Amino acid sequence: MTDTPGWASPGTAPSNEGREPGASGPAEPADRPGDTAPAPQPDANAPGPGVKWSKEQPPPGQWSAPTGAPSPHQAPPPPPPPGPGWTGQPPGGAGGHGGGYGGPPGGYGGYGTPGGYGAWGGGWGGPPPAAKPGVIPLRPLGVGEILDGAVSTMRTHWRTVLSISLAVSLLLNTSMVLLQGFVLNDAAVQTTINDPNNASPDEALHALRETMIGTGIVSVIRTVAIILLTALLTTITSRAVLGRSITAGEAWRESRPQILKLFGLLILLGLIFAGVVLAGGLPGILVLLAGNSEGGAALLVLGFLAATVVAVWLGIRFYLAAPALMLERQGIVKSLKRSAKLVRGSWWRTFGIVLLTVLITVIVASVISIPFTLIGAAVSGDSTGDVLGTSGGHIGWTALIIRGIGALIGTTLTLPISAGVTVLLYIDQRIRREALDLELARAAGVQSTGGPGPVPGS
Repeated sequence: MTDTPGWASPGTAPSNEGREPGASGPAEPADRPGDTAPAPQPDANAPGPGVKWSKEQPPPGQWSAPTGAPSPHQAPPPPPPPGPGWTGQPPGGAGGHGGGYGGPPGGYGGYGTPGGYGAWGGGWGGPPPAAKPGVIPLRPLGVGEILDGAVSTMRTHWRTVLSISLAVSLLLNTSMVLLQGFVLNDAAVQTTINDPNNASPDEALHALRETMIGTGIVSVIRTVAIILLTALLTTITSRAVLGRSITAGEAWRESRPQILKLFGLLILLGLIFAGVVLAGGLPGILVLLAGNSEGGAALLVLGFLAATVVAVWLGIRFYLAAPALMLERQGIVKSLKRSAKLVRGSWWRTFGIVLLTVLITVIVASVISIPFTLIGAAVSGDSTGDVLGTSGGHIGWTALIIRGIGALIGTTLTLPISAGVTVLLYIDQRIRREALDLELARAAGVQSTGGPGPVPGS
């Protein structure tokens, strides 16, 4: 390869290196490209064959030394020490100029921009930042990045996200208002709930029947709404990661084939949790039926506490089953196994992120809904305790509607955050365990440059 001034390869010493200060002989050739003087004749003091210029030089006036190039009499500075993420070879490849510091032609093997020494002064800062075609960088995510990605999805695709969330929230909160207004505000039901000891068996049976019917209807509506919201927002968030937008109609067409499986998944999870609670409370119930009230009550409390712990453990273990079912087109049982595999070894981290998300959404929803509740109490004339539901009194329709509006706004804003965190946590776990960032980068048409390890604070 032709050596030119300022482009010496790292690891190759210049010819004048180690020369005594008083040694005779020029340290470099006398001529330069573009000189009009004839080439000097060789003499006794000329450098040896290790330092000689190529016979083919660029035409005069068409080249210049790179900016910041060291003097020809000065040896190039040593390469900088390896930075974080060093793997024994800088980016740019192992081949290239001597010393193994391979890189793009014309540079010092990746320690600066192609074209010279100028960018070398910036120092070696480790691997370049990860590609970010959408709402998250394509590398392992920190907790803040997961939350920020969920909010960014809602902000970037607000028309689609908020329209879906508003429709689901309207369904949920309307059913709750109707349940409270027509069932829980019933005089007989109110009397039984407020004073169960003095209620007759017929009144108690009537209150139980009405409450169970109303609660069952609301639970079915809530389940359907949550399933639809989960399916649609999972699809939207997965597209947002790639930097692509999607309409509500497109999200529905893409997620519709998995809707029935998602129903089956949630029903199965409900049966699992119900079985855990029943198994925890069954010993106490049997002891109570045997006539030991004190021992049975204590055993019942302990059983429910143990069942709660097991239910929470299973809930986190299967927390990623829904996005696995939707995005991987898995079956019900396989999606549960996928979630358990992804969460294995990261249970506490997943639990912490889920708990933080719940706290954030509850606080946001409360900040929005409490002012509406107080306004409803003031407008309707009902007591604050009645409107807040702490006194068990009758709530007028005016207070119910105003309180429902506040709940509607709070639910509309918080549901996308919860769904987005679930999807991004699933993607983060797959990036950490299965290098999903490479597949996402290819799908987005970008080059993934993120490091394989977790980021600080993750």
